[in-house]
Amino acid sequence: MTGTENTGMSDKNSTLHLPLTARVDPPTAADERTMLTTWLDWHRATVHAKCAGLDPALSSAAPLPASPLMTVGGVVSHLRWVEAFWFETVMLDQPDLAPYSEEDPDAEWRLGSQVPLGTLLEEYEAQCARSRDIAARLETGSSSRRVLRSRGRTTLRWVLLHMIEETARHNGHLDVLRELADGTTGE
Repeated sequence: MTGTENTGMSDKNSTLHLPLTARVDPPTAADERTMLTTWLDWHRATVHAKCAGLDPALSSAAPLPASPLMTVGGVVSHLRWVEAFWFETVMLDQPDLAPYSEEDPDAEWRLGSQVPLGTLLEEYEAQCARSRDIAARLETGSSSRRVLRSRGRTTLRWVLLHMIEETARHNGHLDVLRELADGTTGE
């Protein structure tokens, strides 16, 4: 595991102390793969930065009345399963092991209030490591092995771009949730 070793997170009510996955600024000039992967890694590391120092009891707070599943833990859980879906299920045609189903399409969001935030972040980082490994073995123009009903085949390039926008979007949610939880703001 890189950068997210458990450092005393067993007590759900204690402050979360995780070493941050280092945010490294993407280069301003590089080849396509480097730009895509470094921007995605920057946004992945931002997820950890947004959660650092948060009282774990606050990670399951849902402060937005119209979005009862929108919690810090829910966002982290969702991002973990989105990574698994696009890199493992779509690109490699592996089984979709996510907790959601037709009966409970939001199960991964619900996990955010049931699983300690430290565990969710460790699972997210492990999934990101698997996604990095998959991306490293494929060309950016590689087509997915799974054909999606709504899109057909996608390419790794599309998946990387989609994961950048998906993770960046949810980092915006984490900004709001974190500020509402304990007043913490920052890039």
